[in-house]
Amino acid sequence: MRGITKRFPGVVANADVSFDVSAGEVHALLGENGAGKSTLMRMLYGLYRPDEGEIYIDGTQHIFRSPAEAIRAGIGMIHQHFMLVPKLTVAGNVALGLKSSREPRLDLDVVSDRLVKLSQAYGLKVDPWATISHLSVGEQQRVEILKALYRGASLIILDEPTAVLTPQEVNDLFATLKRMVGEGHGLVFISHKLHEVMAISDRVSALRDGRMIGTRPTSSVTRDELVSMMVGREVKPLESQPLQRGAVLLKVRALHAQGDRGIEVVRGVELEVRGGEILGIAGVSGNGQREFAECVAGLRKVTAGTIIIDEQDVTHAPPLERMEAAVAYIPEERMRDGVIADFSVEENLFLRDHASSQYTNGIFLKMTKIRARARELVDEFSVKTPNLDTPVKNLSGGNIQKLIMARELSREPKLLIAAQPTRGVDIGATEFIHQRLLEQRAAGKAILLISEDLDEIRALSDRIAVMYEGRLMGIVDRGQATVEEIGLVMAGIPMEEATQHAADRLPLYHPPADTDKPVPY
Repeated sequence: MRGITKRFPGVVANADVSFDVSAGEVHALLGENGAGKSTLMRMLYGLYRPDEGEIYIDGTQHIFRSPAEAIRAGIGMIHQHFMLVPKLTVAGNVALGLKSSREPRLDLDVVSDRLVKLSQAYGLKVDPWATISHLSVGEQQRVEILKALYRGASLIILDEPTAVLTPQEVNDLFATLKRMVGEGHGLVFISHKLHEVMAISDRVSALRDGRMIGTRPTSSVTRDELVSMMVGREVKPLESQPLQRGAVLLKVRALHAQGDRGIEVVRGVELEVRGGEILGIAGVSGNGQREFAECVAGLRKVTAGTIIIDEQDVTHAPPLERMEAAVAYIPEERMRDGVIADFSVEENLFLRDHASSQYTNGIFLKMTKIRARARELVDEFSVKTPNLDTPVKNLSGGNIQKLIMARELSREPKLLIAAQPTRGVDIGATEFIHQRLLEQRAAGKAILLISEDLDEIRALSDRIAVMYEGRLMGIVDRGQATVEEIGLVMAGIPMEEATQHAADRLPLYHPPADTDKPVPY
């Protein structure tokens, strides 16, 4: 890609960017949210067309008008949110959009045979006749990779490929990527997890504000240098104060709840969270963590069990009573549950307090006071917005998350439920959010942290719990279990067995080894 420029109304997403990938290498692409990574890769994959610049594949210039043209040129893309049809089989998903060898009939048996050969060649164990909805997240990712390989992709873009994987699945993925590189494929690896970038890539490039800051061999660059390239400043490591546990502020006993399809997804969960501590709940997506958080926040009906917040039974209390009991909630789906996209920054900051006597005079709102307070929160939480009237949908993911935190933390909660607080958020916003959570801990608040990012869980939590298929598999103090052990428990293996399994298994990469002070950046 040479001299690529892409403009949107009022924004230059990429400015004269050049980027190349060689056969047989992993080239990592880093940058904060809004730096231009996705735009650049969408042009390579045919979703956008550049305003200026040229794209060459194997020395031949291409102008991609659609992903279909990019695929024909040998480009594949593994999206962070998988593009699979849940009710179809693996073979059905791979064949989707391709011509059958014996039209008008399907040739899924032919597709299946070739998939078996590809899976054996690259170590991607998948049953071609399995239904996608029955596969684990790691297995679904293998299907996405097989889909790209089946279509003959020689250059594959992987967008946050490890975001929802257990450590064991990450190891398996990295083994596959090494095989692909050995076969001559070129890989673009996009990730916010710098220890993974350091472990798997050959070269690394960083974008900032739409411009290419530089490209370096991974072997000759340090983690701190990469951070500086991405954000233009030093990112300080987390500094957690000594644990000062207070009274029990959240007590959950034998909790049961159903999911959206009427199937029980929370099964007998029991835990306590004290003031001044962070209890982290780890687990692969879809194991009941989201539904459990919604139960505690009052957004999902409890079918059995009790929830006690600050000695008050709120098991069947509506969300308003939870708010009055000083509960704050940062939801997993920020655009669906955290904000109203078409409302302004100011309006979203006061969704919870619009009826408060502090900001009302009878039936009228005190708009001057509301606007002054909104400006204070935007400044205090470093929310980057053109003005307070900007619709929230126009902000980056990191700034929307900061806005939600500003609203929730400004109400001085006793219990904070933070579900996936840094999902899809860049390294600068992640640092800010982590520091805020630790400040709340130091102030004596009880924090229930739910995250699929095991590095984040280890970096912030005082105790770590693991959920699997709706059940709590156990709670351990941070440092009592290794990454490998926790990862095995996330896959459903009891803690005792996981300890033995982990002792016998050597991972392909190692996150920071200091279990007392892990660094998530």
